[in-house]
Amino acid sequence: MHPFIPRRRTALLAAASVATLLAGALTTVTAAAAAAGCRVDYRITNQWGGGFGADVTVTNLGDPVNGWTLTWSYAAGQQVTQFWNATVSQSGAQVTARDTGYNAAIGAGGTATFGFNASWNDTSNPAPTSFALNGATCTGATTPTSAPPPTSASPTPTPTTTTPPTGAKQMEKLDRGLVSVRSGSGNLVSWRLLGTETSGVTFNLYRGGTRVNSTPITGATSWLDSGAAVGSAYTVRAVVNGAEQAASAPALQFPNGYLDVPIQAPPGGTTPTGEAYTYSANDASVGDLDGDGRYEFVLKWDPSNSKDNSQSGYTGNVYLDAYTLTGARLWRVDLGRNIRAGAHYTQFQVYDYDGDGDAEVAAKTADGTRSGTGQVIGSSSADHRNSSGYVLAGPEYLTMFDGRTGAALSTVDYDPPRGTVSSWGDSYGNRVDRFLAATAYLDGQRPSLVMARGYYTRAVIAAWDFRDGTLRKRWTFDSNTSGNGAAAGQGNHNLSVADVDGDGRQEIVYGAAAIDDNGRLLWSTGNGHGDAMHVGDLDPGRAGLEVFKVDEDGSKPSSWMADARTGQLLWQTAPNGDNGRGVSDDVWAGSPGAESWSSAVDGLLNTRGQNVGRKPSSANFLAWWDGDPVRELLDGTRIDKYGTGGDTRLLTGSGIASNNGTKSTPALSGDILGDWREEVVWRTADSTALRIYSTPTTTSLRLPTLMHDPQYRVAVAWQNTAYNQPPHPGFHLGDGMSSPPAPNIYLR
Repeated sequence: MHPFIPRRRTALLAAASVATLLAGALTTVTAAAAAAGCRVDYRITNQWGGGFGADVTVTNLGDPVNGWTLTWSYAAGQQVTQFWNATVSQSGAQVTARDTGYNAAIGAGGTATFGFNASWNDTSNPAPTSFALNGATCTGATTPTSAPPPTSASPTPTPTTTTPPTGAKQMEKLDRGLVSVRSGSGNLVSWRLLGTETSGVTFNLYRGGTRVNSTPITGATSWLDSGAAVGSAYTVRAVVNGAEQAASAPALQFPNGYLDVPIQAPPGGTTPTGEAYTYSANDASVGDLDGDGRYEFVLKWDPSNSKDNSQSGYTGNVYLDAYTLTGARLWRVDLGRNIRAGAHYTQFQVYDYDGDGDAEVAAKTADGTRSGTGQVIGSSSADHRNSSGYVLAGPEYLTMFDGRTGAALSTVDYDPPRGTVSSWGDSYGNRVDRFLAATAYLDGQRPSLVMARGYYTRAVIAAWDFRDGTLRKRWTFDSNTSGNGAAAGQGNHNLSVADVDGDGRQEIVYGAAAIDDNGRLLWSTGNGHGDAMHVGDLDPGRAGLEVFKVDEDGSKPSSWMADARTGQLLWQTAPNGDNGRGVSDDVWAGSPGAESWSSAVDGLLNTRGQNVGRKPSSANFLAWWDGDPVRELLDGTRIDKYGTGGDTRLLTGSGIASNNGTKSTPALSGDILGDWREEVVWRTADSTALRIYSTPTTTSLRLPTLMHDPQYRVAVAWQNTAYNQPPHPGFHLGDGMSSPPAPNIYLR
């Protein structure tokens, strides 16, 4: 592999063309005219002495195909040396790329993307002049042709789901999420505007059988029903082209400003050394587990003896439960004795990966894991714990569980594997078992599961697709691979996912490095590991997204902001030891865009890194809570509004507790119900319920649910990862914001 060279961007091509990058200039050549049915976008992503990398996107303009072969010829002696997301072979000048099974099906208008590295002679690297898909030359014409027969190289079954429309991302088909929150002497009733709905959709709100609005509601999707009784029943109906639609499900009632969802703690136990332990509710996530349009909770139970990786000692088992919003437990997964408990071990993901309308749950498993239906993974009797309580031997698995039942649907060997413990930076088991997880739209249309290991030294990230009931590897990134060394030591105790380069596909921002959607290193700042990071449109005055991060290395900048596309630093603060906390978002209308602050830096910094005022009272989480688009401070069990002279308390939770020690994070925070404002979910102090708080404050701002913004939705999925961080959408949501673009999504 070549040394890492920053990726040079090229525009995607017009319908009937292919492109190559030569001597820094973009050259476009047109494919020879022939049969219609497909388009190929060929782009050189980077070049170096003797070699180059390329991405190829095949768009099927004809009828659906199930199995594909793409062929082309090189004219200047180029030779393919490595490839991903396709199997590529070459005979002389003729190159053949075949699907890898999981991506065999391309529907009408659908795409398949793969990439490769190749050698060249440093003087000429012309793009191919013609491509053929299953024998039909790709001209970019849009007249459908009869479907080519499947190739014999790809005998994969027909998918159970339809191919997404070109460029649209698969998202959840949610209901209205109607809630009624007691607000003074009335009820604030709010509901979801879906990301697929136009501005012409209006609403009628009903209290019982009585409509409370005289004319259809055209503004914010909320209504203060002044003087209404506590517990009044509400439904809402959309009005489309003057026609009233079916009623929503009845509103969930928050008579005291919150809703308690009963939960059931596992019984405690005793370790092999005689230590007794009990359980408390820890991180939670949401997904539509049963396809009814309403979210369910997936909750992780932590034993009282959970450990940081640096600490020796046995721990109790870790459990994952699923609950409806009424507190019915759907299932319980026991991860077993061979999964250690602690913030860095179990990162679970909840998402509809196969597109059937029901969410799945993914987690690292081991010998003795028991599914929600009683299936045992591996050996039920194996005990791989050593005398220090670490699990440094035995098989490691990755399992996709059914969201409805908790049944194990697919189990594969965990990648990245443990290998030699000391190769991760120490010999006793601290760095080898530092795990991260996420969900990302790596192909721009359907979600992939991302599982990772290591960040202090070696960093390895694996991407998986779950299709037709099976987990299949998409790619693996390893900082030990030649050309990837700049990613070593750059990981955080968290990560983020965003389309940083604007190509419709999401990347993984792995702390101080970013991994492109194809599994290759995009950039690295070299500033190293840290505890907190925020990715979003933090500076709306410049194009694209930004990254704000704090650093642990006292020799590196204590905090910095960078261009999310290139990693170029926009500003930084002086080194000042281990900077453990940092936040960035628009919390004050007095300065355009996001404000950034951190533990080791004085003041509140604007988008240029200049100190513009008093540091907020906390540096932890965030929540959109009141009626304006400026975000509020969330810390411990309270919500505050930032002010230049001091913060104003908006909510003080009672009878609840935050999680994860001094991190003081909620079980979950996100736009899971009601309008675009965020709910905060804490556990009750005795862990008998998850308590959901929702805002009682009116707003004039009408926005689609943030859960239909792809960046925000996957951020809610990865929120539970290690040191939890708040979600950010892919657009600027703050003072002076412009109307965000409609999300390019379709609903399952």
